[in-house]
Amino acid sequence: MELAQLKGVLEGLLFASGDEGISMAQIKKVLSANGETVELLLEELKYDYEHGQRGLSILEQKGVYYLTTKSEHALYFEKMQETNSSSKLSQAALETLAIIAYQQPITRVEIEDIRGVKSDGPIQTLVSRFLIEECGRKETSGRPILFQTTKEFLTFFGLTSLDELPPLPDENLQEAVQDADLFFNDMEEPSA
Repeated sequence: MELAQLKGVLEGLLFASGDEGISMAQIKKVLSANGETVELLLEELKYDYEHGQRGLSILEQKGVYYLTTKSEHALYFEKMQETNSSSKLSQAALETLAIIAYQQPITRVEIEDIRGVKSDGPIQTLVSRFLIEECGRKETSGRPILFQTTKEFLTFFGLTSLDELPPLPDENLQEAVQDADLFFNDMEEPSA
């Protein structure tokens, strides 16, 4: 494969590696290329991003390479966040999220037992926003899917761990879920 094609593949690898990034060793292995070739490809990509009217750059941190947005465009990304945050979670989604956060891992049927209504829509909304994810199957008849919160959930609400969730009072679960809803409603407004 010629260098131009390898450079395109490398760009795709950087994109596909996302937040995890990709190490030099991984790049060499995937491209079946030596270190000198990979360094040349990285330098060419960096040059392309720096000298063109491009919105991306390559960041190297502790031997791992990431595709990132340019810092000089930060104002536009902040505006995008503001428009995204205007689409708030519905009350049903907040209730469902609170139940999952405090009872995880939990099945859809268990969520519906607590809420007293169907929860397919709110669960789909939360999955599509990466706030919850499937985390296996319960070892019971039918092997229903278990759900848990994600690291995006923690980031979205400004938490470093689930331990930072406010403690639930010893009252009944329905009232506790309503208290948790208030917490999530307050936290849903990202600070500027």
